[in-house]
Amino acid sequence: MRARTPRARGIWARRGLAARSPIERTTQSMLLRQLYLSYFEGRRFRKAEEIATQILELGILPDVAHQDAARAMQAMGDVDGAAGHLRLAARVSPPKRRAFHWWTLGSLYYLAGRHEDAVSALLRAARWGTTDKPLYQGHLAVVRCEAGVKVDDLGGLIERLAEVPAGQGYGRFVLGQMAFHDRRWDEAKRYLDAFVRRTTAGRAALAIALEGELSVARRTLASLSSRLG
Repeated sequence: MRARTPRARGIWARRGLAARSPIERTTQSMLLRQLYLSYFEGRRFRKAEEIATQILELGILPDVAHQDAARAMQAMGDVDGAAGHLRLAARVSPPKRRAFHWWTLGSLYYLAGRHEDAVSALLRAARWGTTDKPLYQGHLAVVRCEAGVKVDDLGGLIERLAEVPAGQGYGRFVLGQMAFHDRRWDEAKRYLDAFVRRTTAGRAALAIALEGELSVARRTLASLSSRLG
């Protein structure tokens, strides 16, 4: 888990999996997940999806394994395949993680331009959400704006998300997009710049998983440059 490169991560995972002594299922699933990350970070998405399937067969945290499989399939451009895994993740997950899976599905559909499907999934995320509810409500507002639907009180949604922990990290992407649609150009630039910096400076797996959001953020920033002069 402390490996510095995808190659090193894969080597250590394979060594653990090749041990002669019996490995209990939880340890095996943890080693397989490190192998999954090695393939994913190396952009070998088909192999990553195969490893996620092996983890699913072990039955340890199946909703997390479905998320991993979905991430690999999304990277390969298989939106429907990824959506199927995310729906299964929401079905088998503990209630406290259900909102996250619906939100991830909504994000997938949003990036694919399937706004109606995105709205449906994000409404479920907001219904199940607790502390992260402002993030899901904000993302829902972004999708509706981009679908041409007028959203009232964007300012209030921005304020609520900015005041909670969910407004950090990925939340800055949602804040930036909401601020853009609310014509708050300086705020939009500040949030989106922070999102891009944080995402590209972190682990490779994060940047790969959020390539779609990074592309959207950069397009918005390019549009903002003309507005800000």
